[in-house]
Amino acid sequence: MKIINKWTVLLSFLSSGILTTSAYAQNDALEKISPPRKLTEEQSKVAADNYQKYCSLCHGKDRQGHENDHAPSLRSKSLMESGVAHQILRPMSYGRKGTAMGGYLDEVGGPMTLDETWDLTYWLFEQAGYDRLKFSTNPVKGDIKEGEKTYLANCTECHGANGEGVTAPALGNQSALAHNTDEFIRHAIRNGRQETPMLPFKDKLSATEIDNITAFLRSKALGWKEQKTILKALPKPEEYIVNPTGDDPNFTLTEDKYVSSEDLLAALQANNRMVLIDTRVTSVWQNAHIEGSIPFPYYKDVDINKTVAGIPKDVQIVAYCSCPRAAADYTISKLAKLGYTRTAVLYEGIFGWMKKGFPVMRGDIEGVND
Repeated sequence: MKIINKWTVLLSFLSSGILTTSAYAQNDALEKISPPRKLTEEQSKVAADNYQKYCSLCHGKDRQGHENDHAPSLRSKSLMESGVAHQILRPMSYGRKGTAMGGYLDEVGGPMTLDETWDLTYWLFEQAGYDRLKFSTNPVKGDIKEGEKTYLANCTECHGANGEGVTAPALGNQSALAHNTDEFIRHAIRNGRQETPMLPFKDKLSATEIDNITAFLRSKALGWKEQKTILKALPKPEEYIVNPTGDDPNFTLTEDKYVSSEDLLAALQANNRMVLIDTRVTSVWQNAHIEGSIPFPYYKDVDINKTVAGIPKDVQIVAYCSCPRAAADYTISKLAKLGYTRTAVLYEGIFGWMKKGFPVMRGDIEGVND
């Protein structure tokens, strides 16, 4: 029986907190460490504004999580006491491949500078109001095969057999394992994530079983190679319209809003005239997007009039995101206020589109020519 991909499920405990069994049978008395630097009033205000602009759509206006796409709580005690900041900073900056979490750092195509991502990380910690705990960086020793069995028996209902996410975050990528210690993972399993569906397992599983799961997860990180996307030039206004001389697609929309992946694919194959807008953060457009789409992030407010200047009001607009519709719905509502009425949202989102085997344009990967 092949088990290559099933390890990924439990990594949801990372985003939604490890020592040997004997040394870490009870971790409630971990040493506290000093808080990170204190933000200035201006830094705090900018960070709060950035959170509402970029994060609240999925993580909730009050950081409660699970607003859209099973995005985890960013005020959970077990998360925010786990040694902020890298477990927050890294996914915020570079995203989580295979999930709806894109990278928000400018060097990967996102909207924030490095200083802004650090300040937002510290702001989240300050808002939570918990003390930081001192975690060991030592690896966990456990039975990998037994860990897989325990993991499959306890975690797939919420996180999916292959880490795809069912009612909990889809995880399982090298970034998560690279930037979180074994003890961080174990702390999350043991204590859960407060105010989320992720319950503590310390009363359900033994310390040995939790160590086994942790060792199993860590074993699957070996040999993975992070790939660097080469940023593409963004489309110019004269490139916004797909098939500018084609016929109108004349979609039959569900609920007067949603178009199916099959109907959109058929329209593209028929060379119909339309505008495709990718409402995710631009960094994930760089990784993969539907051919012909333009990056139009859901948080784009300041220069939205400049962007839509290249989009005529008589053309069919189709918006998509990965959550699978929240960001696209939000963007379409803003366009409606600007007088754009010929709009639609891809019902399945881009992940649903790709799961059906429909084509996307992949980003250029450094060192890969095919």
